[in-house]
Amino acid sequence: MIRLDNSKLPTRRSPFSIYYSLFIILLVICHSSPVTAAAAQKAESTVRYEASHESMGTVFTVAAYGRDRTFLGEVVEQVFEEVDRLDEQMSNYKPESELSVINREAASHPVVVEPGLFHLLEISVHRSEETGGAFDVTVGPLMKSWGFFRGRGRFPTQAEISEVLKRVGYQHLKLDAERRTIRFDEAGVEIDLGGIAKGYAVDRAVEVLRSNGITSALVSSGTSSIYALGSPPGAHGWKITMRDPYDPHKPADVFHLQNYSLSTSGSYERFFNIGSRSYCHIMNPHTGWPVQGVLSSAVLAATGTDTDGRSAGCFVMGVDGTRKYLAAHPNLAVIFYLPTDVPSKYKRVLLRSASYSIPAESVVEVDE
Repeated sequence: MIRLDNSKLPTRRSPFSIYYSLFIILLVICHSSPVTAAAAQKAESTVRYEASHESMGTVFTVAAYGRDRTFLGEVVEQVFEEVDRLDEQMSNYKPESELSVINREAASHPVVVEPGLFHLLEISVHRSEETGGAFDVTVGPLMKSWGFFRGRGRFPTQAEISEVLKRVGYQHLKLDAERRTIRFDEAGVEIDLGGIAKGYAVDRAVEVLRSNGITSALVSSGTSSIYALGSPPGAHGWKITMRDPYDPHKPADVFHLQNYSLSTSGSYERFFNIGSRSYCHIMNPHTGWPVQGVLSSAVLAATGTDTDGRSAGCFVMGVDGTRKYLAAHPNLAVIFYLPTDVPSKYKRVLLRSASYSIPAESVVEVDE
């Protein structure tokens, strides 16, 4: 098992074996079946190229297999350029981004939106609707109120939370598909794509890889989303180990993925403590308070855009709410890690949609 110290990893387009606080990605693959002589010969003729790049407030990583290392490097460079383009467009930390312009102006007049961003906004509103607002793309003001926007965390008053909640709710967003515009019906509303943009960027990265003929690659957006394109030579999917919610050096689950995505949300990613209680960055848009009673959640589905927003939504809905959600939404698997009365011990709950199947070209296995 490969384990590296995060603090020692290069963070700018330099090759490295991959480790994250949320995912441990094992590139020493365990085969589920014997490798044929032909497969072994093919594996020997391929090379692996790995690189990382800081963007969207995290570290994106691509590990790709092919015949020509130089070509792989050029394609991965294209991937990082596309991720940077999306960051420049969708960041609410950059005043000049298109999203920041929308947040400043949409309360006073309809704003015309670039087609790709408008499509993501439509998906985000749809995801907000179908989760009953558990995932809400307008949660930004709450994040600021609790100090999770450029801050270390703070404890707001209930009066402040109540005031902020007036500006939170996807219903405030008015999209006009014909004119491709957006407007807000309330001053002070803000869109925050942090809960879905990284999964979308992973999908765009995979499109760049596929368009260049690469069929075996692993794309990760740091601690948020991952997509397994094909499999490493001679292997049955990419073997991915998810961390123990209490100890980043211990495994909690092992997944084997091929042409499939995994996204997670964890209470240990960003949090602060007051007394004996911990407050994480994942907000319940209905109450205005950080979610309690869930350590982490993981969602498996066909694309990063499918999994990313849903992982936070399921985290907010909890086990019972997610079980009801899955009854109406097919082809999803969700795993919860819940606290117990025993220190450092967690309970694992695996849920699947009532109607669950995966494409023939995909592999999704969870070691149970």
